[in-house]
Amino acid sequence: MAEFAHLVVVKFKEEVVVEDIIKGLEKLVSEVDSVKSFVWGNDIESMEMLRQGFTHALMMTFGSKDDFNAFQAHPNHVEYSATFSAAIDKIVLLDFPVVSIKPSSTCQADA
Repeated sequence: MAEFAHLVVVKFKEEVVVEDIIKGLEKLVSEVDSVKSFVWGNDIESMEMLRQGFTHALMMTFGSKDDFNAFQAHPNHVEYSATFSAAIDKIVLLDFPVVSIKPSSTCQADA
């Protein structure tokens, strides 16, 4: 079964303290066993016309779509979603099975 990814591209509202949102996400993923990995970053390189106002990307991976579904239904995720949603100016979500062409070196070491 293929890994499953949850990609979030977001622009937070001006008044939001992004570090607090990220700390909340870090706490959330540490509490939910179905999350295999979590990475995030703040865009600092893209031209504004290409970025379209989005500033941050977040990605979680799961062992399977079933693990992703378990995360979506987890009470801690449901609770934190209200906080996260209130902080958003605009968002794009993509949820997809991972097709790995060149796995990271950590994935190769695990194989």
